[in-house]
Order: sequence, then structure tokens, then C-alpha cells
Amino acid sequence: METRTLGKTDLQVSKICLGTMTFGEQNSETEAFEQLDYATANGVNFIDCAEMYPVPPKPETYGRTEEIIGNWLHKTGRRNDVVLATKVTGRSAANSGVGHVRGGPRLDRDQILKACDDSLVRLRTDCIDLYQVHWPERQANFFGRLGYQHGDDDGVDISETLAALEELVKAGKVRHIGLSNETPWGVHRYLRLAAHGNRPRVASIQNPYSLLNRTFEVGLAEMAIREQCGLLAYSPLAFGTLSGKYLNGARPEGARLTLFERFQRYTGERAVAATEAYAALAREFGLDAAQMALAFVNQQPFVTSNIIGATTMAQLKSNIASAELTLSDELLAAIDEIHTRNPNPAP
Repeated sequence: METRTLGKTDLQVSKICLGTMTFGEQNSETEAFEQLDYATANGVNFIDCAEMYPVPPKPETYGRTEEIIGNWLHKTGRRNDVVLATKVTGRSAANSGVGHVRGGPRLDRDQILKACDDSLVRLRTDCIDLYQVHWPERQANFFGRLGYQHGDDDGVDISETLAALEELVKAGKVRHIGLSNETPWGVHRYLRLAAHGNRPRVASIQNPYSLLNRTFEVGLAEMAIREQCGLLAYSPLAFGTLSGKYLNGARPEGARLTLFERFQRYTGERAVAATEAYAALAREFGLDAAQMALAFVNQQPFVTSNIIGATTMAQLKSNIASAELTLSDELLAAIDEIHTRNPNPAP
């Protein structure tokens, strides 16, 4: 498994990262342990989670994913073999879906320090390798929101958030920091504050990126390369839709879109049309549709690691095997043709 440097740090992370947001909801602890065992045995050294996981977030499962990972680390004694990443939850619109987190999460000093301490306990470790801000505190376009509208914003200022993260780094509880669901302005602001205040520097940006959503290429891709804070791509299979398993209205038993109505981001009319075209292209080249979609992400120069997720071992094995696939120039050109006809149908 190829490894890549995480930002300007000394950490080498596998180009495939194991996403874990199904642990504790769609996957039991036993199943999660099996995934972790297989992934690490096959070159994956990067594990990503979040305090609010599993999804969808619920009070009764809050923190369960971190607990499962912590239990695996304790059982196997493999903490030093993996790069461990997690995220701190901030507010969302009226704290929709996350109001149970600390009574309404914010990205202020007190809440960030408490969130980190709680994650350390659940993960059964004394240090988090990459601690990420899950989404901006301020009003901004993320999670597919378009049509930016600027107005008065009472969000916690980024300078306070960064100062709290700096405390964690100085205390030895966090090695490096990262962002998630950020915009070019947000990344620039964090980098500027770090440069002018000698504070911790952002090492990565975890945003969605897939054949159905290439908006990262506009603005953030250049930022990722020039500032050496590469993309940790999430939803590279667009909630599994790019595998083709939902085409023709199919809803496989136990699949995410079958179980949870809230995940409709990648099932609009144009997204389905694009998915059909990509599936046909994969068949034309004799490839598995999911592996082709993952290999496309793997090959992007601004990507540090590709965060895959799975609910079955068959899915996990196939996803990890995508690391060995290289798409030809001919195939990449054909992908771009489809993208031109269906530009970012699921931002």
C-alpha cells in the first residue's frame, strides 16, 4: 500500500483510509474488529472517526464508534501502528441532529478541550494524531448547500477555535490539526492565523470528493497542493451509489439509503443519470464500477488519502483492492466527457 505525507508533518498515511462511521450502527463491534484487522493487515494504517459517530447521530449511540476503535486498540495493542484521526463536533442549524452533544456543541475553547478529553477516553489513548474540526462554526456552504448568502454571524471566531487546538497540541493530547467540510476562505483563514501567530498549521482538508461531486477542484485543489494540506476525500463512492447497487430503483437490504431516508444527497435525477453513465463506462473497460470510482480519487494529485467505508467484508476487500488499480489516460478522458455532460450533479 502506497503511503503519502500528511501535510507538512512527519506522518506517512496510507492512500486508503478506513472510515468508521458505520461502527456501532450498521456494524457491530465484532464486525468492526474484523474490518480493522483486515484493513491493517493489508497496508491501511490510517483510521478516521468522529466524536458524533456512528451516523445517523443519536443520543443513544453518541461516541460509540470511538469506543469500538478504542476497544480494538486496547485488545490488539496496535496503537503505535496506526495514524488515528477524529473530529470535534460544532453547531449546525439549530443544532439539528447534534443537540445531544454537550447540550448543543460549539467550537469554543471550553467545549473543544472537553470534547478532546472525552474522545481520548473513548479511544483509550493519550494522544490523537489528527484532530479535525468537523464543520465550520460560521455560516458557510457545506454539506451540499449552494447559493451563498452572507449575513450577521454569531459563530465562534476561528481564532478562538485555533487557540484551543493549539492548547491541545502543546499539552501533547493532539499531534496535528485538520479541517473538514471547509471552504477556500476558511482554509486560508486558518493558515493565515497559523502563519502570523506561530500556531499549529492545518495538515489536511476532509471534504467530499467523487465522480458525482468534483467541486473540490474549484479553489480547494490548488490550495491543497500549494499549501501542502491535502484532501482526505470522504464519500468517494457517493454513499455507495457509484457502485451501481441503487440503479433502477434498487434498495438492497441493509444498505444505507435503504435504512436512512435522510441520505438522499446523491440520488437526484442528474446524479442517477451520471451514475448510469459511469457504470456503463466501467463495464466497457471491464472494471468494477466501485473500484473505478475509487481509483479515480486515488489518482488525483491533491488527494492525500481516500476514506473508504464498508458494511460487509466483501465491500471492504474490494475497496482496498482499488489501491492497486491505475486508470488509463483513455479512461480518464472518457470520465471527463461524462463529467462535462453531468457537472457535479450532487455537490
